[in-house]
Amino acid sequence: MALPVRKQMKYWGVAAAVFLLAMWWLGDVIMPFLLGMAIAYFLDPVADRLESWGTSRAAATAIITLGALLIFILGALLVLPVAINQALDLFDTAPQLFQNLQRFLTERFPDLTEEGSVLRQSLSAVGETIQSKGGELLNTALSSVGSLISIVTLFVIVPVVAFYLLYDWDNMVAEVDSLLPREHADTIRGLARDIDRSMAGFIRGMGSVCLILGTYYAGALMLAGLNFGLVIGVVAGLLTFIPYVGALTGGVLAIGLALFQFWGDWLSIGLVTGIFVLGQVIEGNFLTPKLVGSSVGLHPVWLIFALSVFGSLFGFVGMLAAVPLAAAIGVIARFVVGQYKQSKLYRGVNEDPWDTAPVRDTTQD
Repeated sequence: MALPVRKQMKYWGVAAAVFLLAMWWLGDVIMPFLLGMAIAYFLDPVADRLESWGTSRAAATAIITLGALLIFILGALLVLPVAINQALDLFDTAPQLFQNLQRFLTERFPDLTEEGSVLRQSLSAVGETIQSKGGELLNTALSSVGSLISIVTLFVIVPVVAFYLLYDWDNMVAEVDSLLPREHADTIRGLARDIDRSMAGFIRGMGSVCLILGTYYAGALMLAGLNFGLVIGVVAGLLTFIPYVGALTGGVLAIGLALFQFWGDWLSIGLVTGIFVLGQVIEGNFLTPKLVGSSVGLHPVWLIFALSVFGSLFGFVGMLAAVPLAAAIGVIARFVVGQYKQSKLYRGVNEDPWDTAPVRDTTQD
C-alpha cells in the first residue's frame, strides 16, 4: 500500500532540509568534491563519445585526465602569471587613469571639474582608493583562496575526485536509479532527464561559450595593443556566465581603457570597439544558439537571482551549486504547475464544460 501524500511530503521535506543543512554546515569542506563532481559531469559526454569509438571507460578517463592536466599546466605556467601581473599593474595605474579622465573632463566641461568640486574630489578619491586597496584586495583574495582551497586540495583532491567520479559515473547513475521509490520511479526519471537537459544545456554550453569568448577577447585585445588586454579578456569571458554582465563589464573596461590609451587614434579605438561588437555578434548568433540552445529553461533573471541567493546563504559553495539547483527548482516548479492545472483545485469539482466539450461545427448544418 502506498504511503499517503502527506507522509511522503514530510519525508522529502526532511531530506531537503538535511541537504541544505549539510551544505551550510560543511561549507568549504565539500567544495573540492563539488568541483570534482562538476568536472566529471562536464566531461562525461566526452568519455561517452570516446567509448563509442571503441575505447574502454578506463582508457577514455585516462585520455581526458592527461589532456586536462596538460591544459591546466600550460595555463598555470603561461597565462595565470601574466594575468595576475596585469591585474596588479591595472590597480597601480588606476590613479593615472582617473587623472586622465579628470583632465579630459576639465578640458571639455570646466564647470564640472573646478577646484573643490564634488566630481573632482570623487575622481581623485576613487583613483587613490583603487591604488591603495586594489592590490591589497587581490592579494587578500588570493591568500584567502589559498587558505580556502589548499594546494593539496587544488592539485590532488579535486583531480582525484573528478577522475574517480568520471570513471564510475555510469555505475553511480545506475545505482541511484536502483534506489528510486518504485511507485514514482518513472516520474523521477522524467524530472531527472529534464534537469539534466537544462543543466547540460547551460553548464556545458555556457562553459564552452565562456572559454571561447575569453580566449577570443584576450587574444584579440592583446593583438590590438591594448594594455591589460589579457586580464580584461579573462574577466569578460568568465563573467559571460552571468547574462549580459560579461559583455557590459568587459566592453566598458576595454573601450574605456582604449579611450585613455589611444585618445586621438580613432582607428585603434574603433578596433577595440569592433572586437567586442564582433564578439557579441558571434555569441548571440552562433555560439549561444549552437552550444546552449533555446530550450535551456533558465531565464537570465532567475539565474542571477539564484546566484545571489545561494551565494548569500552558502558563500562560494552556494554559488557553485546555484546553477544546478536553479535548474532543478525550475524543472520541479514547472512539473508542480502542470500537476496543479490537472488537479481539481485548479479545474474545480464540476469542470467547466467549455474546457472539455468539443466545438460543434455549424458549417455542416
